[in-house]
Amino acid sequence: MDLFETINAAIKTAMLAQDKVRLQALRGIKKEFLEAKTAPGSDGNLSDETATKILVKMAKQRRESAKIYQEQNRPELAETELAEMAVIEEYLPKALTDEELEAELVKIIAAVGATGPADMGKVMGTATKALAGRADGRAISAKVKELLNK
Repeated sequence: MDLFETINAAIKTAMLAQDKVRLQALRGIKKEFLEAKTAPGSDGNLSDETATKILVKMAKQRRESAKIYQEQNRPELAETELAEMAVIEEYLPKALTDEELEAELVKIIAAVGATGPADMGKVMGTATKALAGRADGRAISAKVKELLNK
């Protein structure tokens, strides 16, 4: 079962459970998936890789919105955003720990043949594709800088 079908099944479960926040988040995911499927230039299919990118983007949007709401002293809105973010993150691949991230990046650096900070672009291009959904872009960037400066 692909991610799109999993979300559809989860929507039915959330409706039966009358879980409004979960249902709202799942419907938002489905909306984004349908838009991606019907976008100009799309073949009507949605790969799990594309779906994961959409979920990463949605989780990041929720995190940023919650931060803004907290800064503006609107905790009730921030709470809703964080609850939706938690639902979205359930469908993302398990995040890498710092040690796992470093191990993956060491492999990527070796595969690319990077030797110093000048090769950061090559490493980042490969790393962001390989680690999509499993590590934050900032964390990847910081760790790559650290490893290339050794």
